[in-house]
Amino acid sequence: MNGKYLYFAVAALLGALCSLVSLLPFLLVTSIYLSVLTKYKRFRKPELFVALVIFAVFFLAGERSETNNKSAIPKAHTNFILEYSQDPKIDGDLLQVQAVDKQFKEKLLIRYQLKSLEEKTALHNKSFYSCLCKVSGIMEKPSIAKNPNSFDYRRYLATKEIYWIVEIQENPLQHCYTLNPSPLVVIKQLRFTGIRFLEKNFPPEMASLSAALIFGDRNILDPELLGDYQKTGIVHLLAISGLHVSLLIGMVFYIGIRCGLTRQFMTNFLLITLPVYVILTGGSPSVIRAALMIFLILLTVKWKSRIKLLPIDAISLGFILFLLFTPLVIFDIGFQLSFSVSFAIILSAPHILKKYRENGTRMLVTSTAAQLAALPLLLYHFFEVSMVGILANLLFIPLFSFVYLPGLYILFFIQLLFGKTPQILIDLLLKIINLSNQLIDFLANFSFGRFIPGKPNMIMLIIYLLLILALFLIWEAGAYSKKRLHLVGLAVMLLTFQSCWNWLNPYGDVTMIDVGQGDSILIHLPHGKGNYLIDTGGTIGFGEEKWSQRTKPFEVGRDVVVPYLKGKGITRIDKLILTHGDMDHIGGAISILTELEVKQILLPSVTEPSETERTIIQMAKKQGIPVVNVSAEDHWKWNESEFFVLSPEENFSGERNSGSIAFIAHIGGVNWFFGGDLDQDGEEKIIKEFPNLKVDVLKAGHHGSKTSSAEDFIQQIKPQVALISAGEKNRFGHPHQEVLNRLNDTKTIIYRTDLQGAITYRFYHGNGTFSTYLP
Repeated sequence: MNGKYLYFAVAALLGALCSLVSLLPFLLVTSIYLSVLTKYKRFRKPELFVALVIFAVFFLAGERSETNNKSAIPKAHTNFILEYSQDPKIDGDLLQVQAVDKQFKEKLLIRYQLKSLEEKTALHNKSFYSCLCKVSGIMEKPSIAKNPNSFDYRRYLATKEIYWIVEIQENPLQHCYTLNPSPLVVIKQLRFTGIRFLEKNFPPEMASLSAALIFGDRNILDPELLGDYQKTGIVHLLAISGLHVSLLIGMVFYIGIRCGLTRQFMTNFLLITLPVYVILTGGSPSVIRAALMIFLILLTVKWKSRIKLLPIDAISLGFILFLLFTPLVIFDIGFQLSFSVSFAIILSAPHILKKYRENGTRMLVTSTAAQLAALPLLLYHFFEVSMVGILANLLFIPLFSFVYLPGLYILFFIQLLFGKTPQILIDLLLKIINLSNQLIDFLANFSFGRFIPGKPNMIMLIIYLLLILALFLIWEAGAYSKKRLHLVGLAVMLLTFQSCWNWLNPYGDVTMIDVGQGDSILIHLPHGKGNYLIDTGGTIGFGEEKWSQRTKPFEVGRDVVVPYLKGKGITRIDKLILTHGDMDHIGGAISILTELEVKQILLPSVTEPSETERTIIQMAKKQGIPVVNVSAEDHWKWNESEFFVLSPEENFSGERNSGSIAFIAHIGGVNWFFGGDLDQDGEEKIIKEFPNLKVDVLKAGHHGSKTSSAEDFIQQIKPQVALISAGEKNRFGHPHQEVLNRLNDTKTIIYRTDLQGAITYRFYHGNGTFSTYLP
């Protein structure tokens, strides 16, 4: 069976996908797969039977997980008896911690808003383990995705078997008594103590990196730095993976042998301590995968000739065991990346890596193979890939392997044993860390190396997989005359086919993005011939004490609008139309200017721009982006689409909402009215000046406030459809019932982002249809 466990792992994967994703498509794939095993791999009946049994077992395991993946707690339940199961996460004045309700045996996410800096400090240094606590709170469903390409928090937590968030008002440790700790809890407490020890005894830059590499905790890393690691394609180095575990196991084994211990003793010692190490480092998928592989290999060493296990067999068996006990882990991006990259490297090692003898070349080839294996997953989850990732890995893998890992472990144990670490060693390592962070920041902002074709659909994912498979097959094949040409051709196809489809796509769309209480509308013309973004949404900040501020607070532009655009493969905005200076309309513009290429900015022609508008103008000037102040009678045309500005008058000096850019556009065979937060006075001026104005689609002013969408205005333009952008359960009560009644009186179809999420009009030439993201 040596070398065939891989095929059984694929059967297990297909069984899980049939039950957890989609039955018929993956059942068809399974039939083709079994035919291939029979015809090309010469599987005999007993081996096919084993593959079928494994498929059935994993299908049933997935069905069981799917059936049980729901809450048993009544919605009205308010009193809980909790045992906390993880370290708390504290960000600003928000504390979050996972717990298990003892009555229903179900996991919950507990959230508590801290009252003071003193309370924050006390809870930060307090272990939550071995406590059984009574708390009262209100259960809420986690938020769902309301835009395409946005993060679905509810689905994410459901894969962790968490279905409720409990908002509590009192200190989560206020009504508790102590339990006798289990061995599992003792290890978790040790992990908590170790992380706090690092925070107390080392500078923040060193402590955060040590916590990530020693204990698998990235919560104290600077969010901006973590973002740079992700953009550069080296964030996997911060996760304890096969590389780290192998190096650590090798170090421990070597030290044990040098101390006079036998190989048999060290093998037994490592077999016992590996499960402890998994818990001590947080039990991430990459750690479990690496530990399972090493555990299986150590077993073969222990049993010598009784079992022979190739590396591909070890990872395949590890995959099967991992997926059998936790089928829902198949949705975890860490699980997907860890196994896909490891499989690619192990499979390519005998046929591709052995062709290259120089260490530098082998590292380059390994990095390239890893990037190829990760490419479809990174595009699907994050919509972009850093093309400098291969270079970054070449630079930082040796740094992490031979400097950071041994250096941080040594300093940690010196501090632990002697209570003091020589300052010269701390300064030296800190200098290296700071220099590497500066390099990561430079590489992360190297926009030329970013590949953003958009989120691939299922057909595109299949094309990516086929192209990557073809690349590997030709790469490992023997030399022939056109091999290099074929490799280059496949690489070009891999990096261009999705972008070419974006350019060839004859469909256009107009989408009102759900940005909560704000506005943001994308006009995407067919064949990628124009991208106009009307407003960007924005998060209104409130004065907070420094201790209560989040390290990376939610920002609509960065966290909603930019992912939506990147998910569509949009990296260029031809016109950024900012209707007026209110924060809820233009607050996200800074993120747009930072992340995307903006060709031109349109602002209203007003005498007194807001502070945010002035900031945007200054940033645009630094980037060489032309800023145009528009007023009534300005217009432009792009192929079949036309745009006419109706207001404000030039050098408008009135109230800010009255000075909103209002324009009519002919897009996709439909007349649209976009008016920002234009009030009733502004609307009346427009219908007086343009008494024959007719509109098919109205973007309702000021989020459906009664200060806009005047009755005379609605009666004259008689829209067939009205779009209202308002925050769910917003404190202003938008949209107002008066406005809804006026629109209903004209039999206008109303779409609302607060109820239906993003609203899209998709068109082909002069015909189109509306759809909503939520049903």
